[in-house]
Amino acid sequence: MESRVDKQTQNSDYLSEFLSLNQVEGFQENYAQDITADNYFGMPIASIILAENKLKDQAVRRLGYFSMEYGLAPSFYNTFTSVRPLNPDNKIPENTVFSNYRLADYFFDVKVDSLIDLPIYSGGLGVLAGDTVKTMADYKLPALAVGILWRSGYFRQRFWFKHGQVPEKMKWEPKSYPGLIPLKNIIKISLKQETISLRLWKYYVYSYKHDYVIPLVLLDADVEPNREDVRRLTDQLYRSDNNWLKAMQRIILGYGGIAAIKELGYDIDTFHLNEGHAAFAFIEKSRGMSEAEVENLKKHFVYTCHTPVEAGHDRFPSDELRNILSDSDFELAQRLGKDRAGVVNLTLLAMNASSAINAVSKNHQMVMHLQFPKYKEQIQYVTNGVHPYTWISRPFMQVYKSFPAVFKNFEDNPMILAKAEELRSDEGFRKAVWQAHQESKSGLCSLLEKWSLKKDAFTVCWARRIAAYKRPSLVLYDVQRLIEIAKITGPIQLILAGKAHPNDNLGSTFVNEMMDKVDGLSNAYDYLKIVILENYDMYFGKALTSGVDVWLNNPLPPFEASGTSGMKALLNGVVQLSTLDGWVVEAADKGIGRIFGYKNGEGKIGNEMDLHMQEDSIALYQALEELVGLYYKTVHGSKNEVDLTSPWIDYMISCIVASAHFNTYRMLDEYKQLIWKLP
Repeated sequence: MESRVDKQTQNSDYLSEFLSLNQVEGFQENYAQDITADNYFGMPIASIILAENKLKDQAVRRLGYFSMEYGLAPSFYNTFTSVRPLNPDNKIPENTVFSNYRLADYFFDVKVDSLIDLPIYSGGLGVLAGDTVKTMADYKLPALAVGILWRSGYFRQRFWFKHGQVPEKMKWEPKSYPGLIPLKNIIKISLKQETISLRLWKYYVYSYKHDYVIPLVLLDADVEPNREDVRRLTDQLYRSDNNWLKAMQRIILGYGGIAAIKELGYDIDTFHLNEGHAAFAFIEKSRGMSEAEVENLKKHFVYTCHTPVEAGHDRFPSDELRNILSDSDFELAQRLGKDRAGVVNLTLLAMNASSAINAVSKNHQMVMHLQFPKYKEQIQYVTNGVHPYTWISRPFMQVYKSFPAVFKNFEDNPMILAKAEELRSDEGFRKAVWQAHQESKSGLCSLLEKWSLKKDAFTVCWARRIAAYKRPSLVLYDVQRLIEIAKITGPIQLILAGKAHPNDNLGSTFVNEMMDKVDGLSNAYDYLKIVILENYDMYFGKALTSGVDVWLNNPLPPFEASGTSGMKALLNGVVQLSTLDGWVVEAADKGIGRIFGYKNGEGKIGNEMDLHMQEDSIALYQALEELVGLYYKTVHGSKNEVDLTSPWIDYMISCIVASAHFNTYRMLDEYKQLIWKLP
């Protein structure tokens, strides 16, 4: 038996080894109480030592994952603790609601007492990256992640009556954010006319069982001796009002990421570019190589494309890049990324630099084949997924644990949820599913209690990034029809949420249109409640994807590469109402709800600005009316009694069955086999 003295010595060695791996800036003054012989901000420090040593093991294939953004959900999942009081700037701020119950809007805000999510993400791409890294930790892969420390996050959304969305600069405090540590390491990246310094930070992404981690290395330009405009390069995510700034942010991720890996002593075998934002990593890594060596380097790079939308493909004028990059770097970027005369396309650069390319759904692969026919043989697909243990609500987690004979080893293998099919006729399971849903719905109604939401009323939600092709205002296209459904079929509660990029004028127009229509419905609040939430984030995403009855997803096909919000809802038995796009194409025959609306012709992409609003709103209202009717046939009276034989419960169970496929465990299995070629 190990003696107490031996264990104390071992633990002391853990701290010494941690500090040998991480030269923490200001350790004694700021972090010594939170990083000890046993714990790292409340998590086991031994897991860090295990992962760091595995990552430096030359006998295994080591992965480097590059992404411009990461959504990790520490507001509710794997939340670090600190002995220091939480800085008020690092708490979720109060958020305004805009509804057709204006009195409540005037007097109340939504208040949440929780840590803000690490504000280095904007939306779905970042949440996907975060879920991917969490699953890497669950799988104990020898991997690290690279990103940017965004000192002002994305932006804070404010609603102003008659002004719509008004973006404000976000404020948070990195040095006191639990789990985030600044390193003494300063790296330099060399450009044509200057050298830029970057400080390195680290954040450890723990596994579900807290027995392993993935290091996340973050780059920060706010350091001397950089001049003032350079120090602001890592201030705000996705600035698009300045081409130089936009290009420099991508250069920092690519060049800085490779330099950071070298500085910290990691020897990475496979570099995964999550979107074209990181394409300059290949340019940095190839510096000083012969043509043959550059060609061989491509075997070590892989690329995931996340968008079929034109604006999603970064293009930069060649003359601007020529002024930023060294001559040799520019020549290679031009050779690999030339789109047309005078333009460098980072999507092409990434594809030409990689040995494996993947779209993020089967439907997206079809679109990429049409967009990039030259690469048709190379472009595979790995459909996105969501990290189940982040997104399953507590009530549903309890349901899955309550049927161990069927969901054996559920905590190691969420794909076992496919066996929910075996319980379809089990009255106890059907009842448990409904009760878990009602408990989650009660939590959502409690969050919005000042707006009088009721758990026995049909509740539908549309929540995601606001962009034209996602058609955020489709459900409000004909409000009189919506009122008619609510009056005749049963009360409707509609929740809307999402941010439009500050420079997306069309997206902001949608916000204004939605607010104007909601403002005109104050007299309908008894039977049609509409609530628009400010600052949609992962905390609200968890509450919504588990607490509503129906998840509405109505992008214009085929412009949604995948989408993942509906997948989160699947895990919680939430019925789907969707157009045939993204991941839904692969689930259309799974009985998960209703599919409606426009379908693009086979072999055709179509026009992303031809939104088909009128005809698709008609199809949406018809499907919605049918679902509202079925819901109220399922739920009887004020006592909320439920008909357990209802097809509604079958929809819910079909969603759970489908969730066994649309998760990051299946996704990583496919990446390991198809893209990373791991044993």
